[in-house]
Amino acid sequence: MEGFEKVAETSEVPAGGMKVVKVAGTDVLLANVQGELCAIGNKCTHVGGPLGKGKLDGSVVTCPWHGSKFDVKTGAVIAGPAVKPEPAFQVKVENSAVWIKKP
Repeated sequence: MEGFEKVAETSEVPAGGMKVVKVAGTDVLLANVQGELCAIGNKCTHVGGPLGKGKLDGSVVTCPWHGSKFDVKTGAVIAGPAVKPEPAFQVKVENSAVWIKKP
């Protein structure tokens, strides 16, 4: 798939689950929200906390360091202290392969 990188199989990210993957050398958080796969940057825009080690509640991930919350569907900040949104990445699923558009 032109411009996309294969990062996982759908079975690796069950509903309500998350997985950190690399896309063109960038850490990306892949999350499964009720069967919909979403991807945002894995480094909190506040001070760089690892979002993949946080908690996913519906479509909101909470950073384990200072509690910033982001929508994994859009990258939008839901609660601070972060003020800058996470980059969001386009996800495609082909058969059971998960592809993310390269940044």
